[in-house]
Amino acid sequence: MSYRVAVVGATGNVGREMLNILAERQFPMSEVIPLASTRSSGKEVSYGEKNLRIQSLDDFDFAGTDIALFAAGSPVSTEFAPIAAKAGCVVIDNASKFRMDPDVPLIVPEVNADAIAGYSKKNIIANPNCSTAQLVVALKPIHDAATIKRVVVSTYQSTSGAGKEAMDELFNQTKGIYVNDPIVPEQFPTQIAFNVIPHIGGFMEDGTTEEEWKMMVETKKILDPKIKLSATCVRVPTFVGHAEAVNLELERPMSAAEARDLLRESPGLMLVDKAEDGGYTTPIDCVGDYATFVSRIREDVTVENGLNLWVVSDNLRKGAALNAVQIAESLINRHLKKAA
Repeated sequence: MSYRVAVVGATGNVGREMLNILAERQFPMSEVIPLASTRSSGKEVSYGEKNLRIQSLDDFDFAGTDIALFAAGSPVSTEFAPIAAKAGCVVIDNASKFRMDPDVPLIVPEVNADAIAGYSKKNIIANPNCSTAQLVVALKPIHDAATIKRVVVSTYQSTSGAGKEAMDELFNQTKGIYVNDPIVPEQFPTQIAFNVIPHIGGFMEDGTTEEEWKMMVETKKILDPKIKLSATCVRVPTFVGHAEAVNLELERPMSAAEARDLLRESPGLMLVDKAEDGGYTTPIDCVGDYATFVSRIREDVTVENGLNLWVVSDNLRKGAALNAVQIAESLINRHLKKAA
């Protein structure tokens, strides 16, 4: 069995990572087509040991394409995802455009793969926000065992979550500080080098940022609408890897030891949890890895049935590209089986 797959936004951080992961996981493809804006047409991107020539999204006919992985932002998804879907191509979209559409499944395969069946309503599947994806992978086994009532999470999100230009800004500001160059923020509202910024996305009427709102509503849609979640999302001066400090209030008691045993055996997770120097995972440790890492598990005695966790993942992989490819794998295994 093999499939014709398009990657929309192939020149961006996530698009390039999608191509890397498709090659690494030997996704069954008869053809992979990198798509981007007209100005990138004719340039080349890497796919395994090959170089592929980029085609223009504006001129591309999606008829005959089985799956399209979109990694080009909401404006592009708004315009082109329905076109691809109407042509019979199943869209797996990394942007926020369709996530809360009731007719579009929002999927993290380790958590709610069965919900992929809903793709047929619009031929579109949504990939969640990067900070949500790693969080729900860690929450799922705990919720199944002890039912999570409330989550309080603080995120420490890398600059790659805001794109290549944001990573460049961190690099240039860091370099500039050492030579006394003036700091002129462009991608961020204030200096990011040697700083942290408690502001990701626009502000809403109640003072919540869009990133914080996404974590709340996406967790409810993916995991359980009854879960209460409060988030504070912070941009930090790292290049790749998101970290989250997570506090849980459960309906039933679960000891730290029980949580470790449970998470050690759960899909998509890697437990690194020793109460010693280096006995935990940091963002730099997870770069290039498929797993979501959990450390610093301990009981919170200030609430009934409380637990604390530290959750880290490569945001370009599990937070975006890897999750999209895993959705595609689940899709073909469950719904798109075809003759070789």
